[in-house]
Amino acid sequence: MKLTSTVLDAPEPRVLAAFYQELLGWPIGTDEPDWVTLRPSGGGAGLSFQLEERYVPPVWPAKPGDQQMQLHLDFEVDGRAALDAAVARAVAAGARVADFQPQSDVRVLLDPAGHPFCFWTDDRP
Repeated sequence: MKLTSTVLDAPEPRVLAAFYQELLGWPIGTDEPDWVTLRPSGGGAGLSFQLEERYVPPVWPAKPGDQQMQLHLDFEVDGRAALDAAVARAVAAGARVADFQPQSDVRVLLDPAGHPFCFWTDDRP
């Protein structure tokens, strides 16, 4: 048994796949209107995007009664400069920086469908 993919629901799978393709540089595997996959060139688990017509984006941070986040993606970067560069790259690709930032060495962003994801570095001041 092996993990092959993390699947994210989206109202527009191709739009979300294009965002993560821009961010990660991974090639598209399957490209259908309701199912798109990205796989890293070197192998390993990828990301898949599935149409969910009734998709409701999670709220970050959630309060009682809000749509809860079910999971989030973490991307490690190498140092503070790389953290800032990753945020700028993600924003240019269509992400937005979350209002709430829990730690100085982590940046929480929201992808175009509203899924939270994080860039983090272990390079502490």
